[in-house]
Amino acid sequence: MTFSLNNSPILGGQATNPRDPEISPEGPKETTPLAPEVVAENEKLVADWADKLYDATAKDILDWAHTHVAGKLVVTLSMENTVLAELAKDHLPGADFLFLDTGYHFPETLEVADQVERRYANNTLVRATALLSRAEQDKVYGVNLYRNNPTACCRMRKVEPLAVALSDYQGWITGLRRADGPTRATAPALSLDKTGRLKISPIITWSLEDTEAYIEEKDLIIHPLTKQNYPSIGCATCTMPVLPGQDPRSGRWAGNAKTECGLHT
Repeated sequence: MTFSLNNSPILGGQATNPRDPEISPEGPKETTPLAPEVVAENEKLVADWADKLYDATAKDILDWAHTHVAGKLVVTLSMENTVLAELAKDHLPGADFLFLDTGYHFPETLEVADQVERRYANNTLVRATALLSRAEQDKVYGVNLYRNNPTACCRMRKVEPLAVALSDYQGWITGLRRADGPTRATAPALSLDKTGRLKISPIITWSLEDTEAYIEEKDLIIHPLTKQNYPSIGCATCTMPVLPGQDPRSGRWAGNAKTECGLHT
């Protein structure tokens, strides 16, 4: 008999007494607090500029960030496309890129990440990972946590790794688009997250068609699954293709009431 990381006995690779998935594994999982004066600066930026940037262009939003934000910003990349990487190259030079490597991605997604690292060599690609590997998570929490409790799985493999990775930054750039679904229909271009960091969404007004046109115009890296009815790509275990005309995110957590991983809620 062997034991899991929380000392639960394991038989055949499966914990016989799985840990409560509401209890995350031991280790860092929160964002280091910003200095009070930086939080105050961010609050003033949002108060002064959120309304003005609500419908601004991606270029104007990123140029604003480059001019007005004194601290470091990081560009989050899902690798579904590389639009943000290209925009940042032109309008936010030197910003780090951040990829949440959940351990459950499609092989094609990981290949896109490798291509990004080669194409945008002047930007550091930070790969944030969960505290537990897939095998360790199965041993501690039971197999198929992504199916049995997808919210807990997303928390441990996305939300908490992102929180830790954001510690070094004053704000983060996201790929949110209002057109992605009803939960995002009124999302702002500029806001504060729960830690007081700036959350900046330069392509917030873009449609899927706008995104595809920009990819073609700039000859960007193509995620092959986007050409196979996957307009929104997450973990391979939880993403399905969608039919034409359906909500682009309807293939995420298909068959489950879940619509967001928790990064933007």
